[in-house]
This record gives sequence, structure tokens and C-alpha cells, in this order.
Amino acid sequence: MYIKETLPNGVRLVTEEIKSIHSASIGIWVKTGSRYEKDHNHGISHFVEHMLFKGTAKRSARKIAEELEAIGGTLNAFTAKEYTCYYAKVLAENLDTAMDVLADMYFNSLFEPKEIEKEKNVIMEEIKMYEDSPDELVHDLFANAVWPNHPLGRPIIGTIDSLKKIQCADLLEYCRNRYTANNTVIAIAGNIEHKNVVDQISGYFGNMAAGHDGIESEPPVAGATVLMAQKDLEQLQICLGGPGLAQDDDDIYVLNVLNNVLGGGLSSRLFQEIREERGLAYSVYSYQTAYRDSGLFTIYAGTSPDNLEAVLRLIVKELLKLGSEGISEGELKRTKQQLKGNLLLSLENVNNRMMRLGKTEICFDRVITIEEILNKIAAVDLEAVKSLAKRLFLLDNLTFTSIGPVIHKDLSLKDLV
Repeated sequence: MYIKETLPNGVRLVTEEIKSIHSASIGIWVKTGSRYEKDHNHGISHFVEHMLFKGTAKRSARKIAEELEAIGGTLNAFTAKEYTCYYAKVLAENLDTAMDVLADMYFNSLFEPKEIEKEKNVIMEEIKMYEDSPDELVHDLFANAVWPNHPLGRPIIGTIDSLKKIQCADLLEYCRNRYTANNTVIAIAGNIEHKNVVDQISGYFGNMAAGHDGIESEPPVAGATVLMAQKDLEQLQICLGGPGLAQDDDDIYVLNVLNNVLGGGLSSRLFQEIREERGLAYSVYSYQTAYRDSGLFTIYAGTSPDNLEAVLRLIVKELLKLGSEGISEGELKRTKQQLKGNLLLSLENVNNRMMRLGKTEICFDRVITIEEILNKIAAVDLEAVKSLAKRLFLLDNLTFTSIGPVIHKDLSLKDLV
């Protein structure tokens, strides 16, 4: 059972009381991310996230790191394309400490020029490490190929060139514009009492400026292309897919089922067909990414260059088969049970509970309950899955990207049918 309360300035607090555990998890969610960046400050959302750990007027960076670890807690953050989250997990008796540390970081970070330059170098090393991981890099290459002229197609972390241009004034202005009351959600789950945390949250966040709604970015326009980047590797890292569904699309739960059957686990069609039956890849899977007005559907595989055509033929075959034949009653029943089991098992982790509260509130302006999700999954039928597959998996709409030792300039997906 969750409780939602909105402060007079627009800050939203959502809590879930779980009396059977000893811990509590708190997250500050901000409705900002790389989607809201301009060309000149690409990567600034992620940069701000880093800087909030670099010291305040009363806590050094070391003190921030030590304070929660000293009581057995954890402190972390992440930046996504449409939101950023700062979170901590502690024993419930230490929630006050976690609140104070997070609020201090949120409002009182110093953004000292010497720390900015130091952290700029840290992020540049992070970018270099990322570029040395082609199995991760290929996903950003894919998003950029589908949405080449939109912020959603760019990597969250930014580039070395874009980071070099970001200065202290840019970081402070970004925070003033984006870190506002109406863009802020506080999510807390664990052994707490809602009435006890309301006053504390009001004390920390009640005086924030309201700000504006922050919705500037238009929906992306998807393209379809083949893009192969040459790199001296043993394997080809490949992504194949195209436009998916927005997060509030009526068929989003149908897509959950479809994705799970196609490449969502060890029993999925792609894993069984490509890895288990033919041994053509070690890793192969599919996933969907949903944003407020758009989405991506992606299939990934890592394979030897000699196996590329065979792997692509098998993937295309399964996509077209789903559109023409759909899935079986047995597959539908199994995947519904699998999705239900995964969801319910995730609730045994208090961090996951907090993440669910915060993410759904920041994305949908409401908490989506477990019961609603389970009911939507249960309502998916065979015809809906087949119809969605037929709509999404059109060869003319698909993009293929790869990173590896070979480039086929004349590669055509239609030739694989």
C-alpha cells in the first residue's frame, strides 16, 4: 500500500510502509536527463549527477562517502534519458541520516571549479572505458542510427568534445532550470511511517522554487538504415530493431509479452534457436525501451563475422513468423507466469520497491500498482500479440548496426528473407 502527498510547492512524496523488514530505501527523482540537453551541453545531466557527490559546505566528498558506509548503508545515483535518481539504502533507524546527506547533496553542492575539472577527467576516462566495451557501445550506435537528429539518440554520458565545453556556469544554470520542485519526486519504501517522514521532507524540500514543466523536446522521427562500424575485434556486436512503443501506449503490456517470448530469457525463441540449437552466439537477447512519447525495440547478439548472415536470417525469420503466426497458447501462458514471477520476486528487495514508486510517479505522474500491472499482463491475448508483431516487425522499418572487424556495404535485410 502506498501513500502519495504533494507539498504546496509541487514536490511529490510517495511512500510504502513495509513493517516486516529492517531497512528503508529513499530516492530523490528528478525529471531531467539527456533528453533535455542541447547540442552545446550534451552530457551535462550525467555531469551534474557526478558533481553532487563532490562536496557541500558541511561535507567533503570523502565525508559523503563515509557517512552512510559507517552505518552499513549505501549511496548511489544514476542518470537516464528522461530522469535522474539519487538514492540510499539504510537501516530504518538511520533514515534521518540518509535524508540529511541526500538533501545536503541536492541543495548545497559546491561545484568548485577545481572539482569540476577533476571530475571532467573522471568522466572522460569513463567514456574511454565505455568505448572499449563494444558490446555496450553498439546499443548507443543503434539508438543514434534510429534517431540520428534527436537527443534520445545520443549517449547519456556525452562525448569528450562536449564535456570539454561545459563550465561551472553551465552546470549551475542547468540545476536552476531543471532541479525544481515540480520536477522532483521523493520515494521512500521500508519500515517507516508516512506521517513521520512528511514533516522531515517538508523541512528539506518545502522551500524549493516551483519551476516550469520542463517539457521542451519533440517526439523523435525514426529512420531505418544499416550502419556498420569497423573495429579490430574477434566478434561482431550487432543490434537489429526499430521503433517500439511509448510508455503509456495501450499495447505496452502486449509488447512485454512479445519481447519475453522473442528474446527475454533462456527459454526465449532467439536464445533457443541461435545459441542452444546452433551455437552461433554466446549472448543473444531482446529488450524494449519506452519513453514518454516514443520507444525502441532492440535485438542484440554477439557472433563471429562468419556467422553474421546466419544469425540475421534466424532473427528476421522469427520476427516475420511472429507477425504471420503469432505465438502459441503455451508460450502465452508461460510468459505471463514468468513476468508475474519476476515482478513479485523483485518486490522482496526494498530498493526495487522504492524504484518502482519513484519511476512510475516521475514518468506517469502516478504510482502504477502491482495489481494494475498483473491485471494488464493477464489481459493480453494471442491476437493482440500477433497484431502488434505484424505492426512493429516490418523490414522497411528496421535498423541494423554492428561494431566489429568487417563491413558489408551491400547488406540488405530484405535479401535475408
